Amino acid sequence: MDLNAFMDEGARDIVETAARYYTRSLRGARYLAHAARAIRRAAKTRARYEREGVHVPPFLIASIASECNLTCEGCYAHAHGTIGAAAREAELGDEAWKRLFAEASDIGVSFILLAGGEPTLRRGVIEGAATFKDIMFAVFTNGTTFDDGLFALLDDNRNLVSVFSVEGSDGQTDARRGAGVAARVHEAQARCTERGILWGVSITVTTGNLDEVTALAYVRDLHERGCGLLILNEFVPVAEGSGHLALSMAEHDRLMERMDAINADPALDAMSAIAFPGNEERMGGCLAAGRGFFHISQAGDAEPCPFSPFSVANVSDVGLMGALRSPFFERVRAIEAEHADEHMGGCTLFLHRSEVEQAVATWT
Repeated sequence: MDLNAFMDEGARDIVETAARYYTRSLRGARYLAHAARAIRRAAKTRARYEREGVHVPPFLIASIASECNLTCEGCYAHAHGTIGAAAREAELGDEAWKRLFAEASDIGVSFILLAGGEPTLRRGVIEGAATFKDIMFAVFTNGTTFDDGLFALLDDNRNLVSVFSVEGSDGQTDARRGAGVAARVHEAQARCTERGILWGVSITVTTGNLDEVTALAYVRDLHERGCGLLILNEFVPVAEGSGHLALSMAEHDRLMERMDAINADPALDAMSAIAFPGNEERMGGCLAAGRGFFHISQAGDAEPCPFSPFSVANVSDVGLMGALRSPFFERVRAIEAEHADEHMGGCTLFLHRSEVEQAVATWT
C-alpha cells in the first residue's frame, strides 16, 4: 500500500470514528466538521511538499513534560533519564512549544501526541495547544491530576483528547502505577463521559496482558463506559531483564488478529482501535524518523521515536522541517528500509540500535 494513502486513510478513520462518537454532542459535532476540513487541507499541504521531495508525516509525538507524579515500574522515560530535575532545567518553555505547534500546522501535521512525563503538569503548553484548532492533540495522561479547570479546558476545546494510560485490569494498573490509581482514572473517565467529551485508553501490550486487553469483553466494557479510542502499544524492553515481556512474532500476529476482530465488531462502531507499531509489513517498515511520525523530546531534540532517543539536532535550531530533511533522519529511514523484510515483531530501531548509534556518531 502507498504510505501516503495509508496514513491519510488512518487520519480520516480517526475523525470519522470521533464523528460517530459525537452524534449526540452539538459542540463535538461542530468541532469534527471543522476537523474534517482541516485534515483535507493538511493532506493537500503534505502532498505539495511531497512533490517538492519532502515527506511530511501526519503525526508528531511531543514529550512536553520532564516531571511525573507517579513512578511506574519499567517507565521508559525514567529509563532514558528524561524525568527529573536536570531534565526540567533543559525543557522547552510554553512559547517555544507554541511556535513548534504553529510550524506543525503550517506544514500539514494533523495529529500531535502529547506525552511526558505527565503532560497535564504542563498546563500552559496544553492551553497553547488548544488554540491550534486544525490539529487534534492526544494528551497521554496517567489520569490522576485532573481538576475542574482541566475538565473545562477539555470541554471548551474538543481538539484536545485525553488518552488514559492503563495496564489492563484495575489490579494490573495499581500493581504497576500505585495503589488507588485505577479508581482515580475511572473517576476522570466518568467525568469526561458525563460531559460528552471524547476520551481514549492507551495500553502497553506484554506477554502478561495480551489476551486480556484484546478480549472483546474487555474492549466492549471500555466502549460502554465511553471510551472512543483504544491504542495498544507493543512493549519495547528498554530496561535490563524485561525482554521476557516483549511479544514474540506469533504473539504479535495474534495481536493483529485480535485488532482485526475489534475493528470488525459492530458493537464497537464508535471506537477506533490502533496498534503500534502494528503491521509494519503493510506500511513498508517502521514509521519512525518522519515516515509516519517522529519525536520531539522535552528539550526539543528531534528523535526518530520515543523508543529510539537519539538526536543530532534540536528543533529550536532547525525547526520541524530541518529535522525532516536532516541526513540523520534520512539514514535512519534507510536503516528501517534495509530491515523491513526482517521484521520479527517489536521495535525495528531498538533491535538495530547499534546502527542508529553509528548514524549519530557520523553527524555529531
